[in-house]
Amino acid sequence: MMRIENLKKRFKKLQALDNINAMFDNGQVISLIGPNGSGKTTLIKSILGMVKADEGNIFVNGNPINDDPSYRSRIGYMPQIGRYPDNMKIGHLFRMMKDIRKMPEAGVDTDMLIRFDLMSIFEKPMRTLSGGTRQKVSAALAFYFNPDILILDEPTAGLDPVSSEILKEKIMLEKMKNKLILITSHILSDLDELATDVMYLQEGKMIFLKDIDTLRCETGEDKLGKAIARVMQRNTSLG
Repeated sequence: MMRIENLKKRFKKLQALDNINAMFDNGQVISLIGPNGSGKTTLIKSILGMVKADEGNIFVNGNPINDDPSYRSRIGYMPQIGRYPDNMKIGHLFRMMKDIRKMPEAGVDTDMLIRFDLMSIFEKPMRTLSGGTRQKVSAALAFYFNPDILILDEPTAGLDPVSSEILKEKIMLEKMKNKLILITSHILSDLDELATDVMYLQEGKMIFLKDIDTLRCETGEDKLGKAIARVMQRNTSLG
């Protein structure tokens, strides 16, 4: 469903992406992992068309994204920090987005609105919301248009334990619908439950892209954090 070829991006002296090549398919949950400054955000923004690569291409369903921006309508994006107009009410935000997408009422997915009980506070302005409630709004918007691809940036950050479990259950349901899901998270225990594959970036380079069962088998570690640490230790000793 998505192919990344020879992707490079430099910001002045910083090589944010250094010749990234990857293939993602339906039904995969890709955990995009790496230290701060590794290129994760730049890669996500490149996929979303918010950053234009210096070299290389990204293809969605075989079509280069630079040729047709309409591919974005197939992506649901949950940013790490959602930024919304302070005076806009929650209900107005969802109505506005539905009107922009020209989506009929029957086509939207209100599951997260219901499970997070957001409809009961539709009249609240965004400026009055806590960080956790803003996260719930961002999550509900990401799933709202039933997209084929989901990109979730630190999705459980700021959520209470119950809400975090609700969101993880939703991600699993979307996985079962054969959707492609990319997740970044510093909470590796969350990814243990969700990931089918791990993509590790460091200093703009892709260190590895492996399915999680292979990673566990190669390292002898069940926990994702320990498995990644084992791989990095080996790479360091070989270097």
